[in-house]
Amino acid sequence: MNAVSVLREELLAELELGIRSMEGLLKKVDKKDWDYRPAENMRSLRELARHIVSIPEVDLNLWQEKKQETIQQLESKYEKLESSEEMTEAMNQGLQLYKTYMLSLSDEDFLKKKTKPFYLEKGETQAHWLVEEVSHVFHHRAQFFTYLKQLGYEIDMFDLYV
Repeated sequence: MNAVSVLREELLAELELGIRSMEGLLKKVDKKDWDYRPAENMRSLRELARHIVSIPEVDLNLWQEKKQETIQQLESKYEKLESSEEMTEAMNQGLQLYKTYMLSLSDEDFLKKKTKPFYLEKGETQAHWLVEEVSHVFHHRAQFFTYLKQLGYEIDMFDLYV
């Protein structure tokens, strides 16, 4: 396996870890806590969960230069999810789509093909977008973890590395 493939596989494995651990955190949420909002200007636990589970599919469509209307339609699909089970299923489906796309790229395309989401002035490579994906998931997973800590859930770092 060449260095590009190793790097891509490592980043995808890290993304899978973020998704898998997020699934575990979602399973812990008690229905009474979904409306928890740490501050008025922050997302509720449910809103944050819906955003996190949408990341793989929505970002994939952004990196593939889909139109703003398409992205909004995707986001509205995720805004309708209610249960942890529905969210987990949608998140895992999005992850599979994301992985299939990233693994379908030649090394050359992974490293050099630039795409530009509708909201940016310039594009970035697919390798850049994969790094962005991992950081996006982990950033919001940390927020979700913090919300659960604030609510008094018995969770620790072992919940993040399953």
